[in-house]
Amino acid sequence: MNLPHDSGSSRPDSIRTEHAPAPVGAYPHARRVGNLVFLSGVGPRDPATNSIIGNVYGSDGHLVSYDIEAQCRTVFANVRAILEASGAHWEDLVDVTVFLTDMARDFAAYNRIYAEYFTAAQPCRTTLGISALPTPIAIELKCVACCPLLPSREGAEGG
Repeated sequence: MNLPHDSGSSRPDSIRTEHAPAPVGAYPHARRVGNLVFLSGVGPRDPATNSIIGNVYGSDGHLVSYDIEAQCRTVFANVRAILEASGAHWEDLVDVTVFLTDMARDFAAYNRIYAEYFTAAQPCRTTLGISALPTPIAIELKCVACCPLLPSREGAEGG
């Protein structure tokens, strides 16, 4: 993994990590520009197996039910892994956009779990109810973090 450094330019650096599930399209886990880290949408898939945590499927392969609490906790773990790969920390989050596919059913549980994870550092938050996501997940997060610049590559290489 190549971490971004302060090179005096605003060229975005792509962030990819094996500690979060692979993106489902042609995009990186995150992009870092200066001290800002923009995460792509993050869902509740297991990084090792790519399975969707909390989903229960019938014998015909169709989704029967899901566990929103398990999906929330998995999404937060995946966000944390991407932040760490970006040189940022959970406390560096400044904005979180949450997409729920069933606001009426899931908001109370999601909001309670969110409060467990965001105690002292509380980023701005927007929660949207939507009809579907690209894969059969109940929650997805889109996040922005603000963190210190890493030392310059030139300085790190003695140049």
